Amino acid sequence: SRIKSSLTFGFMLVQPLFDEVSAELPQPSTSPPASTVPVATDYPGAHAFTLRFQQSGTAKSVTCTFSPELNKLFCQLAKTCPVQMEVSSPPPPGAVLRATAVYKKAEHVAEVVRRCPHHERTPENNDGLTPPAHLLRVEGNPRAQYHEDDNTLRHSVLVPYEAPQVGSEYTTVLYNYMCNSSCMGGMNRRPILTIITLETQDGQLLGRRSFEVRVCACPGRDRKTEESSFRKQQEAKNTNKTPATNKRSLKEPTSRPEASKKAKTSGSSDEEIYTLQVRGRERYEFLKKINDGLELSDVVPPADAEKYRQKLHSKSSRKERDGAPEPKRGKKLLVKEEKSDSD
Repeated sequence: SRIKSSLTFGFMLVQPLFDEVSAELPQPSTSPPASTVPVATDYPGAHAFTLRFQQSGTAKSVTCTFSPELNKLFCQLAKTCPVQMEVSSPPPPGAVLRATAVYKKAEHVAEVVRRCPHHERTPENNDGLTPPAHLLRVEGNPRAQYHEDDNTLRHSVLVPYEAPQVGSEYTTVLYNYMCNSSCMGGMNRRPILTIITLETQDGQLLGRRSFEVRVCACPGRDRKTEESSFRKQQEAKNTNKTPATNKRSLKEPTSRPEASKKAKTSGSSDEEIYTLQVRGRERYEFLKKINDGLELSDVVPPADAEKYRQKLHSKSSRKERDGAPEPKRGKKLLVKEEKSDSD
């Protein structure tokens, strides 16, 4: 009993010191668990969280370029990709910016985006301070923290939110993508999205933005190619919407008496050009010949045209009088009932 009382008394003396030390230690985060299927839709939130990218062209020498038309970033492996963060009002103290890479297509979205085994194991671009399996890295910020979710195992990188400097409207974070989109065993040509979220210190969402990323050897060339393909697809969609109206216009008479009268009274000229849509190459060639003939008749004087008609008429009548031409080289024409000697 004496020993027990001594231990109790000693614990009473140590307990205040233990409480004081534990209060000074950082408390564990109470952030909500991450969702299994990440949300990629834009959410500006109460602070109007938005992203900006530096303007750059499609030259072959460019290492990072963003296409607003595609909402897609094209960059080279391990090259600096500046992303500018802007808010309309300051977020709460301790806010962080989290960047996560996810697969774009539904059949791959459940899989974690990570580097290929080759780039993960090679010493190049592996400094030992950042996890080698993480695709996304932050450059030039020693306060960056690399996180792997306990439930989803997804990789993300966090940096504290910094207010814009005086005279600036945005904060810039420098990101690196440490694997090519075509790497076997990694992304393997599967498109990815980068989701950047503005969060409170305890993980509450304040804003979210996302954009597609392609890591390649020639960002300028690939951006130019994909933008051209996108425009062609948009033109094809627009043309596919108009056939119904074209069919209706073809069924309707091309000229109405009332319309022709109005055109004559309004003083319309024959020099006005009209466009006719024709279905089928053969029909188009036929109508083109007719149009060429009409155009030629407008240029040739009437007297010359009459001479040409008489000349054609005389040629046709001469052929009818002469009949079929004699076969050359002594060959004999066979009549339908006759047979050749070889038969």
